Amino acid sequence: MPDRIMPGPVDQRRGGGAEQRQAATVNVHTSKIFSACRDKDCIDDLRVYPTVSSQEIINSAFSVRPDAATLLCADVSVDEISFNRGYYTVDVTYFYKVTGQTFPGGVPITGLAVFDKRVILYGSEGSVKTFSSRGTLSESITQAAQDPVAVVSAVDPIALNLRICEKPVPETELRSIPEEIIEALGEDVNLSGEGRQLFVTLGQFSIIRLERDAQLALDAESFIPMQECVGSSDDDPCTLFSRVRFPMDEFFPPDSLPSEERYQDLV
Repeated sequence: MPDRIMPGPVDQRRGGGAEQRQAATVNVHTSKIFSACRDKDCIDDLRVYPTVSSQEIINSAFSVRPDAATLLCADVSVDEISFNRGYYTVDVTYFYKVTGQTFPGGVPITGLAVFDKRVILYGSEGSVKTFSSRGTLSESITQAAQDPVAVVSAVDPIALNLRICEKPVPETELRSIPEEIIEALGEDVNLSGEGRQLFVTLGQFSIIRLERDAQLALDAESFIPMQECVGSSDDDPCTLFSRVRFPMDEFFPPDSLPSEERYQDLV
């Protein structure tokens, strides 16, 4: 196998005749994934910092129940492990907006939850310093050898439980919350530790990976759409309506529902 692959055309026929296409080897600069992991975290009794107005409601509430949890942001950092070459720790801090309702009464409450996670992944080694015309001179002078880039993909968590703690748990160190997170909540958060405390249990799905820049040679083929565009006339609504399937199930309800839709299976 040659050490270098030069880009160039390669004739290729598929089906012959009119479907002759031009294929070529092209050089691509992209990100190569060296390692990745997926997690299904059940985060039990995670401290929730209520907003100022919600704290007053919680102090007089009988109990609370969860509505939803939204992932606002994930702060990601990478550090090399000195005793294991090529491996790195990936530290992720998740910021959640947690909403719920008091019971009884149904008064809405909002709070902020913070979850720290650490994983170890292989990211290989690299001592190359990369410079480009996009950077300034001061940035170029201070350029260091690049660590791999950590990428976190996560969905909004499932709010499994929300409860009020009658006996406040002493907190050794209060969190430092970035101003951007406070702005996303729309109201200041009670970080004083005073008042009744709120705890949530979340179910979080995530994928974490380590990437590095890489140059790859790929076989590429010119793409020619073979399907014709099918349009419709907005001036003729009856033509559009004629394409809609008759809703037979609405007029004749089925005798039974699929098992996944039976309410007994959802309890």
